[in-house]
Amino acid sequence: MFDLFRSRAKAVRIMLGAMLGIIALSMLVYLIPGTGMTTSASASGDQVVAEIGGSDVSVADIQQQLRNRLQNQQLPPDLAATYIPQLVDQAIAERAVAYEAEQLGFRISDRDLAETLRSIPVANQAPDVYRQAIEQQYGTTVPDFEDNVRVKSYEDSIVRLAEEGIIVTPAEVEDTYRKVHEKIKLDYIVFDPSKILPTLKATPEELNAYFARNRGFYKMPETRNFQMIIADQGTVAQSIAVSDAQVQSFYNSHLDQYRTPERVRARHILLSTTNKPKDEVPKIQAQAEDLLKQIKGGADFGELAKKFSQDPASAQKGGDLGWVSRGQMVKNFEDTVFSLQANQLSGVVTTEYGFHIIQVLEKQSPRLQPLDEVKNQIVTALKNQTVFDRMQELADQARAALVKAPQDAQQIATKLNLRFANQTAFLPGQPLAALGNDQQVGATVQTMKPGEVSPVMQVGNQLVVATVLSINPPHPPELAEIESRVRGEMLRNRAGDIVKAKSAQAADLLKQNGGDINAAAKAVGAEVKTTDFISRSGALEGIGSVAVLTDAFEKPVGSIVGPLTVSNQTLVAKVVDHEKLDMSKLAAERDGIVIQLKGKKAEDRLNLLQDSVLTDLIRRGKVKKHQAVIDRLIAQYRT
Repeated sequence: MFDLFRSRAKAVRIMLGAMLGIIALSMLVYLIPGTGMTTSASASGDQVVAEIGGSDVSVADIQQQLRNRLQNQQLPPDLAATYIPQLVDQAIAERAVAYEAEQLGFRISDRDLAETLRSIPVANQAPDVYRQAIEQQYGTTVPDFEDNVRVKSYEDSIVRLAEEGIIVTPAEVEDTYRKVHEKIKLDYIVFDPSKILPTLKATPEELNAYFARNRGFYKMPETRNFQMIIADQGTVAQSIAVSDAQVQSFYNSHLDQYRTPERVRARHILLSTTNKPKDEVPKIQAQAEDLLKQIKGGADFGELAKKFSQDPASAQKGGDLGWVSRGQMVKNFEDTVFSLQANQLSGVVTTEYGFHIIQVLEKQSPRLQPLDEVKNQIVTALKNQTVFDRMQELADQARAALVKAPQDAQQIATKLNLRFANQTAFLPGQPLAALGNDQQVGATVQTMKPGEVSPVMQVGNQLVVATVLSINPPHPPELAEIESRVRGEMLRNRAGDIVKAKSAQAADLLKQNGGDINAAAKAVGAEVKTTDFISRSGALEGIGSVAVLTDAFEKPVGSIVGPLTVSNQTLVAKVVDHEKLDMSKLAAERDGIVIQLKGKKAEDRLNLLQDSVLTDLIRRGKVKKHQAVIDRLIAQYRT
């Protein structure tokens, strides 16, 4: 990194020299016992998570960073709490660099800040609109927003200074080019424990012995026994009575809904002219005329449609279009199809899609569907109008009864004609016997005490009320409680041992037999796969990224690689060939590679600088973390 001193500007040399001094000094801190960041349990304010010199990192700062990542889907919501400490440390590091840069004479003037703000669209608005946008989009005040922009500007300035002195050598460029474009061909054997696992069995004696050896690793956490009353839409709908008078009234008031327009059921053969040369159109028309002649002569319309029609939606159905109404087709087609009678055949019809031969199979005049024909639809519609109100009413009744007698859940469910479900030894995240993988019910029950009754919860098209019967405290389990888990772990370990032994045997055979991978695979009951030429960014069938095989690119043909474990599988490979590298394209890619390498070096230096500056400020007592505030913030995202 000391080639930074090659920068031409004296100011740059002085600045970077000072910062290198910080780095050198801060490295000593790690050797001095008792040094470290001051951590306070009582913050200077409930909304300050850290202080760096005279600058604060607020709860709002961290919340905004978190919101940005959640909204941009850079972070799963369930990891928000875990991510907060990292955001706090990142904010501290950024402000530490800004503080130290300012101490060493760097300044971001108001004019500099204004220029930076002009590059941010939200800042190029009237003051009131700007203020409102900042408060709504960033959840902070304009001064705090601009302070954060200033901090980022300090960091950007340091990055630019670091980049100014970076040297990328021709050797580094060529090495990067080679690593991007080098390709090799491999023969490889994959040992997958998941394919061995189904063949393995465990006797009761083996299971007992395994459990006895590993009993200390198993602990049964707290579990809950609870019961649920479930109002299911389908079941409740069946219990709702609909009278003939209600059906008749609904029918009379919705007659327009049951009127059907004139419609026909037709089939066709299409010979497409779309994207065809003009000189081919007469030939296509002649083919259509010939098909029409065949149909009139007794040929099967449906079979000809399957063979010749170029309408992918209907060809394999013998050209059948089903029932169609006016307004669904292009004009020429529609005019023809509605002019035909049932079983009548058209001539060759021209549309913008090509040439059609059409046959009407059935024809219906406009009509009103009779009540008998639509009665079942009306009954269903009437039930659906009231079912959710009825479900809520029944669920509320069930909850009220449970509050009075939580031990009588089954009797209450029977009385109200609702579903009853019993859940024993429930663990968070475990599927529910009656509801599958619903998280809401499990999370709610986990906070309840014995005898408590939950609120009414909606799970899909069901309403659920739960009551906790008892809580089973953590305890060392007996085998019967976790037999399935123990068996699974035992057999997975056994499969892993088999894979380890077979892959080691294959590697040893390859060393002994001169690299005959097919013979080695046969000896261990495996098969050989061969890649095409692949680069470092490629993938192996059944394995995934080639990254695990980076060393193979440096080895000569015939070299053995492995055993290597990746994605729970083990791999043994042989280098079969190296593709000759085309160096003629290096000149065209050189500038891009230089930019890439400079960016990487600048990022590495910034990280080193942040760590070193922060260590120095901690040593000098300039950094203070308010852990109690951070803990409260984390707790907000865990509930």
